[in-house]
Amino acid sequence: MIHFKSITRIGLLAGAALLAACAQQPAQTMNQAAPTAEQLQAYVWDLRTAHDGAGQATQAWQLKGRKPLRLQFNARQLSVQQLCNIMNAGYRIDGTQLQVQRPMSTMRACAEDGLMQLEHRVGQQLPSARSAQLAQGGGAPVLTLGFADGSRWELAGTPTPQTRYGSAPERVFWEVAPDRVACSHGVVKDAQCLRVREIRYADNGVKQGAGPWELFYGQIEGWQHQDGVRNVLRLDRYRVKNPPADASSLAYVLDMVVESEQVKK
Repeated sequence: MIHFKSITRIGLLAGAALLAACAQQPAQTMNQAAPTAEQLQAYVWDLRTAHDGAGQATQAWQLKGRKPLRLQFNARQLSVQQLCNIMNAGYRIDGTQLQVQRPMSTMRACAEDGLMQLEHRVGQQLPSARSAQLAQGGGAPVLTLGFADGSRWELAGTPTPQTRYGSAPERVFWEVAPDRVACSHGVVKDAQCLRVREIRYADNGVKQGAGPWELFYGQIEGWQHQDGVRNVLRLDRYRVKNPPADASSLAYVLDMVVESEQVKK
């Protein structure tokens, strides 16, 4: 004979278990949807967590002390960054279905333990991608990629400069002198500024000439000056909408270091 109190207690326990299961489920799985190509291209995607085919969390795709691998989508290609080399692969998105071609990579060798092996595994894993789902809420968007073996990656999105500035960039090349020089920079005492000049190249890559040296008071996003090193940088220049009164209307973001040379004093 089953007493009413026992039935009530069983029901309460079952309800508690259901609530606990829901609490353990990642929030982003509640509102996942198919990503559009525009949404994929509006962010760079950094690996946050990974799970193997059995659903267990794994660190197999990350190296301790290094930045996580990053994916960036453009209209035609998927780029893998923050490993040893940069890999590029064609991709196709159709609803939640994702297809990735075998990546092509630069051939630089890296001595760091495990880095080349990780890069090789990433290159093998990407063509097995089968699905992509996007979750958006109050925080950063989360992109979940599913693979043929049942494993998955969860990647957090950060807006690209083009998304942040709301316009396409202008590509420029700058030579940056090896040493900073004293400059007058508002209320900043003993300010030191970069000396830069614009380099012009023909379509075939042949250097055509250089402009005059000028003082640069701002910062170049994604690049840090090192004293005594001369650089030629390929930059994306953005127009800043409604900049503060004491700020520039232009923003510069590093695309690539073209040349780097240690200069003896």
